[in-house]
Amino acid sequence: MTQENTQQDNGEKNVRDVIIVGSGPAGYTAAIYLSRAGYKPLVIAGALTPGGQLINTTEVENYPGFPDGVMGPDLMDSMQKQAEKFGAEIVFDDVVSVDFGDGSDAGAMKSVTCDQGDVYQAPAIVVTTGSNVRKLDVPGEKEYSGKGVSYCATCDGFFFRNKPIVVIGGGDSAFTDAEFLTRFGTSVTLIHRRDEFRAAKIMVDRAKANDKMSFMVNSVVDKINGEDGSAKSVIVRNVKTGETTEIPAAGVFVAVGNTPTTEFLNGALKLDQKGYIEVDGASTRTSLPGVFAAGDVVDSVYRQAVSAAGMGCRAALDAQEYLDSLQ
Repeated sequence: MTQENTQQDNGEKNVRDVIIVGSGPAGYTAAIYLSRAGYKPLVIAGALTPGGQLINTTEVENYPGFPDGVMGPDLMDSMQKQAEKFGAEIVFDDVVSVDFGDGSDAGAMKSVTCDQGDVYQAPAIVVTTGSNVRKLDVPGEKEYSGKGVSYCATCDGFFFRNKPIVVIGGGDSAFTDAEFLTRFGTSVTLIHRRDEFRAAKIMVDRAKANDKMSFMVNSVVDKINGEDGSAKSVIVRNVKTGETTEIPAAGVFVAVGNTPTTEFLNGALKLDQKGYIEVDGASTRTSLPGVFAAGDVVDSVYRQAVSAAGMGCRAALDAQEYLDSLQ
């Protein structure tokens, strides 16, 4: 067999019906639906964290169908196995670049290049790469992640009932989280590095009227202390005076923003001002025909596993309709 023929065969092997870039609830749900529809999706799930943010989550109590809760990694493992059961192929690699064309030929093949050098092609692509929470990068944050340190108030607030809580951030998300957490904590202290908040005035006013809330401005967290394997307090430093204070904190909620995972697109799709992929209305259609997006890479508001899974379903149905139209 000549080298030319070998390359041709390898190229043919790397052509798929549809490619899902990313995993997590959105990606695996899309894979389940597309597989059951008769298409055999290739899921490029990621090299280091296949399954998305839930891989780093302990007990998930708010995902429907699990009255006793479920561990995040177990939920993602079950979703992956369910997708594979119906014929999805999983590759544990990262997409580093894409070629989706210019949209002038709706049925044109689109290609993705992986970190290990493999190039895959398909007429339809579903992007579900999610987003990454911004970290504080302070001592104790990593050690007590999932043991007092959290990045999701609606996921973990319940675990800190009748305990002191701190929220770090100054935007809408931080204030939304802080107000929600007053339902559970004995107190909620919001820590912000500036003396003015980025949150909407109505949210700030409402928080200031809440007796359970207090504020530390011009302040940053330098360290998270723990005891018996769980967070216990935070060391807060005033950025103007340099004075440090230790305050009790069984729950430390970091709300300094999320970064959507879109770098690999290199401008191939239209993004909003925050860097999230724009979709057409309530659909999952992106700015290019045949390319769809779902989950936290689109959603800057809800960012929940169940909403991501629902959007993954919608992306699969949108992609199926598109693929059917090509036949």
